[in-house]
Amino acid sequence: MGQKLPDFPANRWADAMAPTLDDFATMARDALRELPAPFADLARQVSVRIDDFADPAIVAEMDMETPFELLGLFIGEGIAQGGSTGESGQLDNAIWLYRRPILDYWAEHEETLGAVVRHVFIHEMGHHIGLSDDDMDRIEAESP
Repeated sequence: MGQKLPDFPANRWADAMAPTLDDFATMARDALRELPAPFADLARQVSVRIDDFADPAIVAEMDMETPFELLGLFIGEGIAQGGSTGESGQLDNAIWLYRRPILDYWAEHEETLGAVVRHVFIHEMGHHIGLSDDDMDRIEAESP
């Protein structure tokens, strides 16, 4: 006969569902609200989009082996390159967050999902405003 499993309290994950695209949008909005004032103002000029994966053409263009390698992406012309939103004929600057790669990363690391989404959002926002990786790390550390 098989071994009897010990009795455990109800597992909070037993009925949990994977976060939806809308859940990710909420986490991105939370990350935006937590940015220090000057950066939050700049971030509001960029649309945030959520999808399960990057478009296959982007994955190929970036010479990636799998779409799981790309957690987020800034698309547009950043402030450092003279870009702005709202000019006729110019697409809006956008930060893309990719749900499935972020979930995969989260499953393999000891961070909360909200922290991972926040990190990816801040990193991509940094590309929009022309910050270095060190600058982005500092801003993220200063956010509540």
